[in-house]
Amino acid sequence: MTERMSAADPLVTVSHVGKSFGHTQVLRDVNLEVHAGEVVGILGPSGSGKSTLLRCINHLEELDAGEIRVDGVLVGYREHRGRLYELRPKEVALRRRDLGMVFQRFNLFGHMTALENVMEAPVRVLRRPKAEVRTEALDLLDRVGLAHRADVYPSQLSGGQQQRVAIARALAMKPKVMLFDEPTSALDPELVGEVLAVMRQLAADGMTMIVVTHEMSFAREVCDRVVFMADGVVVEQGPAAQVIDAPRHERTRTFLARVGR
Repeated sequence: MTERMSAADPLVTVSHVGKSFGHTQVLRDVNLEVHAGEVVGILGPSGSGKSTLLRCINHLEELDAGEIRVDGVLVGYREHRGRLYELRPKEVALRRRDLGMVFQRFNLFGHMTALENVMEAPVRVLRRPKAEVRTEALDLLDRVGLAHRADVYPSQLSGGQQQRVAIARALAMKPKVMLFDEPTSALDPELVGEVLAVMRQLAADGMTMIVVTHEMSFAREVCDRVVFMADGVVVEQGPAAQVIDAPRHERTRTFLARVGR
């Protein structure tokens, strides 16, 4: 068994990660470290590899090169005599519980209520007692401001409410890290604020978060550090205000001029 890392070590370590789809190389020797309690924003144009990086961290995509560790433990693989071997699907699912992921689209189960959506993974994957999980799920829905909508189906919820249920569902597995893949991009503008408010509170509560976003004000105010990606590489990174307000690289300056700050 791999030993857990000390508190001084990064909680998430991305080392020399490469990923291709066919002949297209999407990630090229990407390196990233995220410490416990840190909020890291990932910025960049479409096609820069941001979402693919998150999917690799959560092992929704296999790696072509490099490795990813969470709390010192390999994600998606085991190591034997210097080589990596992919885990079985059940093993992957168990290790993935350390990583909560919120997608652009809400991906809620349409035939389940908000409460049932939040309860599903702890009951199905962790085999925890339903009564115990139900109590925690109601608390999580209250945390995202939706306790009063617990028995409602996704089709009866607004996009912002569905995304907040998706956040509660991810939190139900008690993850060490939350991954957000442009969580407001599919929302109408008037609904963006309610989702960002939940994310701000998570950050204030000390949740470790990696957030792919185009919301510059959120990145500046909430993120401890910002990583700018283009063409599958990390172009620059640093404190959020420094990267957004005084970027060093021309590629970053060009992107920020287009999206606004």
